[in-house]
Amino acid sequence: MQIQNVTDAAFRKYGKVLEGYDLSRLIKEMEHTPLPLDDVIYVPSVEELEALPVEEDLRNRAFGGLPIEIGYCNGNNKKLNALEYHRSSEINVAVTDAILLIGHQQDVEPDYTYDTSRVEAFLVPAGTAIEVYATTLHYAPCTVEGNEGFRVVVVLPKDTNTDLTFPVGKAGEDRLITAKNKWLIAHEDAKIEGAFCGLKGENITL
Repeated sequence: MQIQNVTDAAFRKYGKVLEGYDLSRLIKEMEHTPLPLDDVIYVPSVEELEALPVEEDLRNRAFGGLPIEIGYCNGNNKKLNALEYHRSSEINVAVTDAILLIGHQQDVEPDYTYDTSRVEAFLVPAGTAIEVYATTLHYAPCTVEGNEGFRVVVVLPKDTNTDLTFPVGKAGEDRLITAKNKWLIAHEDAKIEGAFCGLKGENITL
């Protein structure tokens, strides 16, 4: 699979590179977060990250003043496994080089299946901040070949990806809701418990 760069014009339909944010302390603080060798961990909200001065900048400039959470996704991964979307943009800050496998929500079929041949791969270089649009399908980053793993900051509206506190339906798009502000389409090979398996085709491996 061709791996493009988020600085390439091809990324503009999925998101954009953010400029003008002081990310130095955020990246430094991320050095203390765990990096599993054979797994991926996601923590939606980390108090130490949210206490940094950049939180106010991200909240006001990137999310228009809405309350936000700052967490991380760290680990080692080579597979697509699933794709998710939110009703909002997501900000990612690559602490290390990382690869995103992404697609368009508009290409999800009426029965909520999605052909993985439509997925594209983009390198997010270390130190880069990007906005991933709400209509962009995405999931856990992938490790760049030769690296020990990835660390990526994840910024979203507050309470996104936290446990559901309301019942969800069993038909239509409701089947995809697996957490607050999270709609997930999984590949059957990933064996994600309770997830709707709508990804058709190869479970892409880098």
